[in-house]
Amino acid sequence: MDNKALWEKCVAFHGHECGGLTIGYKASLYAIELLELEFSADEQVVCIAENDACGIDAIQVMLGCSAGKGNLLFHLRGKSAYSFYNRKTGKSVRLVMKPKPEGMTKGSSFAYYQACEPKDMFEVKETTIALPEAARIFTSYVCDGCGESTGSHWIRLAGDKKLCLDCYESYDRFNV
Repeated sequence: MDNKALWEKCVAFHGHECGGLTIGYKASLYAIELLELEFSADEQVVCIAENDACGIDAIQVMLGCSAGKGNLLFHLRGKSAYSFYNRKTGKSVRLVMKPKPEGMTKGSSFAYYQACEPKDMFEVKETTIALPEAARIFTSYVCDGCGESTGSHWIRLAGDKKLCLDCYESYDRFNV
């Protein structure tokens, strides 16, 4: 698929064109180039995003990363930064957006990002977070409080009861 068709696919998924979507689109193009990535049918490609903005939609469309598959993870720091991992090769890269020129309107910002080459938009750095393990499947238990099924990793014991995080009252003598 050519880049124009990929862009149109991203726009269709996201719902509109915007600068934020362009950021994710360009980050994905750069990650594809740097790490020799292809669309991830399972968890071959992993993205850890440091924001939850519009660009995430382009990453989902172009690289096949999604929260449901477990290969799109959020390490929210409010930064336009994305760590990409190729499980097949073991290579990874962290792309951090460079500052744009000051005083741009929303429209001029969109045009600027559309015209930029990915290498001019992002600083390439080493990843700072180790490649996460593949997603796990957890046994579920019914919460003795609300009756809803909850993954074992999120169950807490309170006496002889198994409680989900919403029903469990934590104990902390320092933050009373």
